[in-house]
Amino acid sequence: MNRNRYLGLLTPLCLALVSFSCSRAEPTILYGFIESVYYTGKDKPVERYSFFILPEDDDGIENLSELYIYHDREGLRWHIKAEDWIQHTEDEKTWIGTRAIAMFEDEPLPRGQYRAVLVNKGGEKTERSFTFDSPEDPPHPFPLLSINSGNYRFDSAYPVNHLICYDQQGNAIQTLRLNDIQGAVRDLKLSNTVRSAALWAEDPDFRSSALTEAISLR
Repeated sequence: MNRNRYLGLLTPLCLALVSFSCSRAEPTILYGFIESVYYTGKDKPVERYSFFILPEDDDGIENLSELYIYHDREGLRWHIKAEDWIQHTEDEKTWIGTRAIAMFEDEPLPRGQYRAVLVNKGGEKTERSFTFDSPEDPPHPFPLLSINSGNYRFDSAYPVNHLICYDQQGNAIQTLRLNDIQGAVRDLKLSNTVRSAALWAEDPDFRSSALTEAISLR
């Protein structure tokens, strides 16, 4: 076969293989939200913010590289790189985002419309707008958790409550939903490495949560 003719046949085949192995489709943001989280403060609960999206990319989550969030009216922008964001998988869906959204001098985060922009390693990008309309004041009183003499009790007006359990180094190693406001700690069947716990209270309707300080189980 003529060498030039052979190269002419080979080139389209190589191009087809390259196109097949590396998709050029832009990523997709299926859903996004900001959630306000209240923590114990000196005089009153302190509000912080979490931001997560449900992304989709033909080449997988590992092909995503950057995530931006804008509040255009106020001129605000946050930039989260792949090595900095948090991945959370629930019901076989992987969310990416951050719990580090904050304002200067603890000013409240503006309510209203936000715009998320997702970029993959090939430079393709997509964006999606969504609204953050959580109440500017906590929807419920700050919850309480107590553990004494091997028994626990919590006081919370939030509809969903979880016990977040930590090991000796302060790593969260176990989470379980609390259905009874009080009971014996041993009945919770905690891991032997759990040393402290905190109450994580949520109200999904308001996209609002509260996290108490961790207290010792011993």
